[in-house]
Parts: sequence; C-alpha cells; structure tokens
Amino acid sequence: MTHFTPWQSLIGGLLIGFSTLLLIRWLGKVAGISGIVGQLWAGNASDKAWRLAFVIGLLLSPFVYQVFTPLPEIQIAAGLPVLIVAGLLVGFGTRLGSGCTSGHGVCGLSRLSLRSLVATLTFMLVAMVVVWLSRH
Repeated sequence: MTHFTPWQSLIGGLLIGFSTLLLIRWLGKVAGISGIVGQLWAGNASDKAWRLAFVIGLLLSPFVYQVFTPLPEIQIAAGLPVLIVAGLLVGFGTRLGSGCTSGHGVCGLSRLSLRSLVATLTFMLVAMVVVWLSRH
C-alpha cells in the first residue's frame, strides 16, 4: 500500500458528503452524476443552471486540487478500443440500474434506500468479479 493517502481520502469523502448534503437540503436533488449530466441536456430550463455549475465544478476540481498538492500520475494500461467499450458498458449499466455509483452509493445509501443498497451491492460484486477474472 505505497499509495495509501488516508488524509486526502478523508477530506475528499467529507467534501463529497457535505456537497451531497447541500444539494439535497437546498434543492432536494440527489447528486447522481449520470442523472445530473443526463438531465442537463434533456431537463427543463430551471434546472440547467445548477446542473451546469455541478458539471463545471467536477471538471475544475483537479485544477483546484493541484493548487494544494501535485496531481498523481495517471497510467492507463488499456487501449482506446477497450476504453470505448468500457465507457459504453458503464453507460448501459447506469441506465439499467437507474443510476450510477454516486447516486446509489452515496446518496441512496444515506437515505436508507433498499433499491440503492441492492444496486450498490451489485456494482461492487460485479467489480470484484471483473477484477478477479482479469487478473486470473
């Protein structure tokens, strides 16, 4: 565990939890990335401003992080075709599961949603199986 970063992980988790709390409290909305992005294009005009601000915040966050500490080196061992198929599978799974890991895992579990518990357990189980299969 040479790259274990407990303090950055703790601070990141607290920021995610706090921003989720603010979004639910102020707007009554769940911070599921797939729903936010999906409704950015198809949603009504009154919702577009906060959705756009959320997405811009996601895109700018690495630059803010970089002010405090260097960004970690990113290494992607897969080629472009594998990445495209993986992205399409994630999109399909998100639609099939009626949400993504952030919506179900962070927001749904915090609201004690049974559907989100089942979805999160399914995400985790499939991820473990895929990692096991790809490494054995």
